[in-house]
Amino acid sequence: MEDNKELNKYLEYLKYQKNYSDYTIESYKNDIVEYLNYLSRESLDFKKVEYSDIRFYLMYLKDEKKDDNSSINRKLSSLRGFYKFLANEDYVKSNVFSLVNGPKKSKKLPRYFEYNELEELFNVPDTRTLLGQRDLLLLEMLYATGVRVGELVSIKVKDIDFSNKNILILGKGNKERFVQFGEYCEDILNEYLSDGRHTLNSKDSDYLFLNNNGGKLTERGVRFILDKLIKQTGINKNISPHMIRHSFATHLLNEGCDLLTVQKLLGHESIKATQIYTHVTTDRLKEVYYHSFPRAKKDD
Repeated sequence: MEDNKELNKYLEYLKYQKNYSDYTIESYKNDIVEYLNYLSRESLDFKKVEYSDIRFYLMYLKDEKKDDNSSINRKLSSLRGFYKFLANEDYVKSNVFSLVNGPKKSKKLPRYFEYNELEELFNVPDTRTLLGQRDLLLLEMLYATGVRVGELVSIKVKDIDFSNKNILILGKGNKERFVQFGEYCEDILNEYLSDGRHTLNSKDSDYLFLNNNGGKLTERGVRFILDKLIKQTGINKNISPHMIRHSFATHLLNEGCDLLTVQKLLGHESIKATQIYTHVTTDRLKEVYYHSFPRAKKDD
């Protein structure tokens, strides 16, 4: 595919106007480039595609690429956003992708860690070392706040209010919110700031999380650290920053936190995005019901 100036402008729009993370932008780019390569193969102009062309593209994804429904829907979402931008900028007459419905997604419940699994994970970092302090803080802060990985690596020391134990987070769409942290997180935060980060910060960085060269830790770096830590446990699960975010939300609901509060803490714009966590707490609700409701079960 030749260099596409419209795509480059769209990626700049995502970065500077929408404030999307580099990781998210790369994902959008990959989806759109795959689509543009397909059009090139079929000798189609991306500014003149019709509904029927898109249906053939979906068949290509399903039958030739063997993509699952979730991947196809993600790619459609990327292209829908791209064509909305093209239409707004008058590169195309209309957003043809607004007419396209993707395949039905099978509902996947969020994967999360049990309390004992998190305890095992938190015991891995060696806080006698600089990077061990950083890695434990990374775990504790992801779990204590429920922030997204892009939000985590963007935290600056000045964003932390130590007296009120909260952090100012810049979320999606440049929306600000405050998240809380507790005493476990506070203890390792103070240790890291006075020892590990103080020594690592050879470049006088404003950011909280630094790599071993003194630069800002990246999202990819966080994922690498988590992969390394999980391999040192007996936990037979893949790990991601979002899985710890899922654990934060699930555990709050399990302990009786209301859904609206969890929505605000997660930074969800709509309550619908938070409601998926109610499914994973069903077992907990049953347990509480049978232990609390006087006529739930008969005495022997």
